[in-house]
Amino acid sequence: MAKPDHLECNLCGHPQPYAPLVAAVCGKCGSQWMDARYDYAAFKRNLLLGLPGRPLSIWRYQDILPVENPSGLDLYPAGATPLWHSQRFATALGHQHVFIKDERYGPTGSFKDRQAAVAVASMVESGVREAVIASTGNAAVAYAAACARAGIKLWVFMTSLVPQEKLREAALFGAEVIRVSGNYDQTKQIAAQFAERRHLVIDRGAGSIAARESMKTIAYEIVEQLHWRAPDWYVQSVSGGLGPLGVYQGFREMQRMGLIDRIPKLAVIQPEGCAPMVRAFKAGRDTAEAVVPDTRIIILATGDPGKSYTYVWKLTQEYGGTMESVTDAEAYACMRTLAKSEGMAVEPAAAVAFAGFEKIMRQGLIGREETVVVNCTGHTFPVEKHVVLEEEMVDVRLSESQAPAPREGLRAALENLDEKTTSILIVEDNEDDALLIQRLLATRKAYRVHHARDGEEGLNLARSLRPDMIVTDLMMPNLDGFGLVEELRRDARTREIPIVVVSAKDISAEERKRLNGQIEAVYQKGSLRSRKFVDQVIQVLEEKNE
Repeated sequence: MAKPDHLECNLCGHPQPYAPLVAAVCGKCGSQWMDARYDYAAFKRNLLLGLPGRPLSIWRYQDILPVENPSGLDLYPAGATPLWHSQRFATALGHQHVFIKDERYGPTGSFKDRQAAVAVASMVESGVREAVIASTGNAAVAYAAACARAGIKLWVFMTSLVPQEKLREAALFGAEVIRVSGNYDQTKQIAAQFAERRHLVIDRGAGSIAARESMKTIAYEIVEQLHWRAPDWYVQSVSGGLGPLGVYQGFREMQRMGLIDRIPKLAVIQPEGCAPMVRAFKAGRDTAEAVVPDTRIIILATGDPGKSYTYVWKLTQEYGGTMESVTDAEAYACMRTLAKSEGMAVEPAAAVAFAGFEKIMRQGLIGREETVVVNCTGHTFPVEKHVVLEEEMVDVRLSESQAPAPREGLRAALENLDEKTTSILIVEDNEDDALLIQRLLATRKAYRVHHARDGEEGLNLARSLRPDMIVTDLMMPNLDGFGLVEELRRDARTREIPIVVVSAKDISAEERKRLNGQIEAVYQKGSLRSRKFVDQVIQVLEEKNE
């Protein structure tokens, strides 16, 4: 069992029980920073034995991750990424002791795969079947892949400024992608309200115990790969601060267990056009003021880091370190340098870290004999644009500029979003009848309508899409409507989806008995009255949402 023994407040030390998937807030002082505590004595014994029989993934460290029974789950793989000794990039700067933690080797090519693995495993253990995440790109893709493997329906909210490849990649894994015209902070706001309206679990980023704990596996791997010694510096590009906060939890745990004798200094790097942490650090402040992002490196465009900055700042004060920014042009130049010197294709967000290392190296802050680890947070690669169509995404307009959206604009966007994200699956082998039903629905609401041409296709789509309603014919080849209804009701993923039957044949008393208690309503195609049919559909959907 790896469930935390308890949580401990980072500020006042108050202990309290651990509960998954909820915001961990100290019951004594109200702090939003709670650390998970485990049976470290038992874990240290396992470490000293070499962790025999453990998988080469983050689950190698399952004793100190908040998943109760990892061996009982078909878990998403992540972690166990290589640590390369820089052969040419760092030596060109006159430094011989730079290592690259290459997170491009994750399932979706970024360090966010670790976060998704632990967070989604926690959802599975808690019985979650539907969740929401707001992201600048990598986390959305990682969660979409992990949720696809776990059978969890995921709603992804991303700003429209995110590269289209990232949007398409999340959609490719089956996530429902909502593209928001606005900045990331606005995107987080509308995602949170969407989750609240639908009573869904939402990923809390740095505020999530599972997400933070996942990142400490980076520290454990680095120390093992350096033969049980800590580096002198850890360098990472930062958006909201989750990465270093989690990584340093790992370093702290190892120091408390006596496995390392020091904790590395921290270098936080941000793009110049969105560097609220760097500005606050250089001004000597322990809180950061929000900025309006002005960078093309959207993955790092978190304008308001909130309290995360204060916690990151405390790490630099306790263990030493710095914060620095680089221009977009410097990051892009570093991408080319890394490709030519190390043979590494990295995303712009990862290049920000390397450009920042280069900058603080030239400032003389890093000694030439000090050991440095730079986190290469992600790979750069395009997704085939023809696999996922733009029409599969929902657009939400908050504001044309990056300024905050007015409250009434946010409310209107949410109401419009409720319609656009309500999905109906029509299972009908007659194309004309399916089109008629779709047109009837379109007269009243902007629903997303999917069409399956037989019962087998309808069953598969229902299991993957989990629509809000299914409208089905009864007489179809192979799996007919009766069999489809029965299969849907047997499956936990589709058991609660309301079903409306539209039939061309008269339904006998025996057939009605077979459908009784399984469906919401039956309509005859020949006498299909548009107003009554649509009103019934809307009523059922509203009752479901309530």
